[in-house]
Amino acid sequence: MEKHLFLGDEAIAQAAIDAGISGVYAYPGTPSTEITEYIQGSPVTKERGIHCRWSTNEKTAMEAALGMCYAGKRALCCMKHVGLNVAADCFMNAAMSGINGGMINRTADDPCIHSSQNEQDNRVYGNFAMIPMFEPSSQQEAYDMVYHGFELSEKLGYPILLRVTTRMAHSRAGVVTSPLKPENRMNCPEDGRQRFILLPALARKRFKSLLASQEAFTEASENSAYNKYFDAPNKDLGIITTGIAFNYLSENYPDGFEHPVLKISQYPLPRKQVEKIVGECKEILVLEEGYPVVEEQLKGFLAKGVTVHGRLDGTLQRDGELTPDAVGKALGKEIQSYYAIPEVVEQRPPALCQGCGHRDMYEALNEVIAEYNGTAKVFGDIGCYTLGALPPFRAIDSCIDMGASITMAKGASDAGVFPAISVIGDSTFTHSGMTGLLACVNENTHITIVISDNATTAMTGGQDSAGTRRLESTCAGTRVDPAHIRCVVP
Repeated sequence: MEKHLFLGDEAIAQAAIDAGISGVYAYPGTPSTEITEYIQGSPVTKERGIHCRWSTNEKTAMEAALGMCYAGKRALCCMKHVGLNVAADCFMNAAMSGINGGMINRTADDPCIHSSQNEQDNRVYGNFAMIPMFEPSSQQEAYDMVYHGFELSEKLGYPILLRVTTRMAHSRAGVVTSPLKPENRMNCPEDGRQRFILLPALARKRFKSLLASQEAFTEASENSAYNKYFDAPNKDLGIITTGIAFNYLSENYPDGFEHPVLKISQYPLPRKQVEKIVGECKEILVLEEGYPVVEEQLKGFLAKGVTVHGRLDGTLQRDGELTPDAVGKALGKEIQSYYAIPEVVEQRPPALCQGCGHRDMYEALNEVIAEYNGTAKVFGDIGCYTLGALPPFRAIDSCIDMGASITMAKGASDAGVFPAISVIGDSTFTHSGMTGLLACVNENTHITIVISDNATTAMTGGQDSAGTRRLESTCAGTRVDPAHIRCVVP
């Protein structure tokens, strides 16, 4: 056993290697990218031939991971929170089919929207799919959850959702590692056709199996070392805290908790433990990073007649990240600010890099759209070229989700907007823009699509792009008229 100073992402990656994974499947996205990059750089990956190439998008990543698990081997699937929206079809149905080899789906949520479009809390997805979930409160827990989680996944027969947040992913702490395990042998399921063919007649049986498994999932949570009850004398208030919020609570009580505390890091909710704290305490305060997931469950069926405080009643803010100060205020503590922001620190908005080809593209685009006296609309997409919305360019009118630039431009054109222009990057185009292009081709839609190609996935650090050196042939493959495909080199 060795001790390392790991990012949360690195702890997860090392745990997956040590647990004997045969593949990691992912699409880059902050704060998730470092997991796959770490595995790519591991000597064990090279020695064992662990699959570690980037997937085209999150849906293909999860489907490929499920395929590896079908063959009896262990797979890790990684994405940021909005990536699970892309993979949701497979994610939900993998809960119906179950797995063969162990499968952990790691989602990196982004409270406060540091590098995302929203603050969604993917514990909602875990509850939706009715599968077990982990939410670590430390880098060591993140490691242990992954290292032992594959075994639990195989024991229960279902994938596990591992939910972390930006702070956990991108902060460092000491982690003690465990011995390297061998990879699973390939072993396809004997009952595979009954489980993995979700025709209605078979899917109904699988859904009954999923429902019947809920008792085992809850029992695993009840007995989990990650769910802990801390007794205390003052039972006027009981505190239920989840994941990283436990750290913020602990910072407010360096000498020990004043009130009983239930720390939850494995789901479904450990019902007996929840009922214990609810039964012993007059009021309940719920501390959780993200949506009021636990709070709503308590108010729905566990805390009848008990006052529950949290995000829903305004005790904590509904948006942004929790902090030790925010938790302290919710506990009625006087919070003092010790450090002011130095005057020399200036807010500097992000900007496109000097020399980037996106700059030339936006300058040329602005010259063209100026001729249309405000009627032109430019639909943007997800990538560093989204910065074209900011000064000095102010060139795009929308940015919603991966691939939306093409299909929104199509819809706007259908509504009569002219010219309707799409701006999309090379990696985003292959991620989810190609299907939109095919829809335009099929209907001969009058739009202009600009694929701004910098030959990499630049916004997340320069990972390989699936579209590199094949964009023109890909467009031609969707039956775009060759006369309409033009390559401009700035």
